[in-house]
Amino acid sequence: MRKLTIIGGGFGGLTAAITAAEAGTKVTLYESHRTLGGRARTAEGPYRTNEGPHALYDGGPHWTWLKQRGLLGALAALPPTEAMRFRVHRDGAVRRVPPLGMLRLARRTAEQAPVDVDFHTWASGVVGERTARQAAAYSAVALFHHDPGSLSARFVQERLHRATSLPPEAHYPRGGWGELIDRMAARAWEMGVRIETSSRVDALPADGGPVIVATALPSAARLLGDPSLTWESGRTVLFDLALRTRKGDPFVISDLDAPGWIERFTAQDPSLAPAGQQLLQAQLPIGPDGTKADGVAHAERLLDLGFPGWRERTVWQRASVSQGRTGAVDRPGTTWRDRPAVDRGNGVYLVGDQVAAPGVLSEVSFTSAVEAVSLALRADHLGHLDHVDHPDHVSHLDRVGHLGHTTRAS
Repeated sequence: MRKLTIIGGGFGGLTAAITAAEAGTKVTLYESHRTLGGRARTAEGPYRTNEGPHALYDGGPHWTWLKQRGLLGALAALPPTEAMRFRVHRDGAVRRVPPLGMLRLARRTAEQAPVDVDFHTWASGVVGERTARQAAAYSAVALFHHDPGSLSARFVQERLHRATSLPPEAHYPRGGWGELIDRMAARAWEMGVRIETSSRVDALPADGGPVIVATALPSAARLLGDPSLTWESGRTVLFDLALRTRKGDPFVISDLDAPGWIERFTAQDPSLAPAGQQLLQAQLPIGPDGTKADGVAHAERLLDLGFPGWRERTVWQRASVSQGRTGAVDRPGTTWRDRPAVDRGNGVYLVGDQVAAPGVLSEVSFTSAVEAVSLALRADHLGHLDHVDHPDHVSHLDRVGHLGHTTRAS
């Protein structure tokens, strides 16, 4: 492929740019913000917050891809003493262990759960209604949705299974996700990718060349003039808090009475806050009529139970509502295959965490990015068979195409 335009410089856009450049393509990437990263951007200043909790799951294909290219970097290691401070809130109290029935349910793979039945109904038949409700609430750490039990059992069970795996699949880049984005951007520059920041694109390029749109779904719908580009996502209050350090604070409080999660990120990465302070990031899903105040009040109730004197220790805080920016959720009877297709026709491809690609959290952006590049390469190859005369190009095309096929079928 001679050239490719990418609109959006987040995790998916950078993945696509590196993948295409490795195949010998001339890539230009446009990002409307002054810095790269999208939702993977890490805030500047003394508190290195992400836009909501972020984790890399080592069971996904993007882990191997990043590792092969030396892009993983240093990972924050959780001391064993901190791991022992994992807490759950259930039946109105903070406890040290989750229900055993929930752990038994979590051992089941996603393939053991039906697609066309909601999670609450299916799980209630396995472990009872009460435990099913608590398991659904726990799964919200990877869903950002106020009612996980109403979603497809297969969809929720995959996230429950992976979020409770031992050893844990979740890992965190030291210094925040911005460090990972910086490494990916440097790799793209080294590969010859032209990156234009502070460059908003309001129309597709007039030259008709292949374009990858790696933006949030609502932005893609506006750019492409296609209102059908919609899919349900979560609605979540993000609550960030810096406290003066106190020994004995929990590492995590997972609310099993109502979906909610508070994590002390400096337990594993002290560099995220100034010395003597600890950074907490919480996500509290809210329904369609919920408000930011509702989510903050939920967080405060959990803090009152698990973080003694937190109000007097607070040195900084902020709260916001994230709507339609937390990945796709699948209702009963639907899977990732039913989401907006990657291939939009006429040389336009869609990348992001709400499109037709498998995976959990950032894995969806990754697999859709690899798939988009694979499709674009193959379309260009078929359209220019008479001009392909370099065997290495064909060989690399086959390798990228095989990866794209594998990720869609997984």
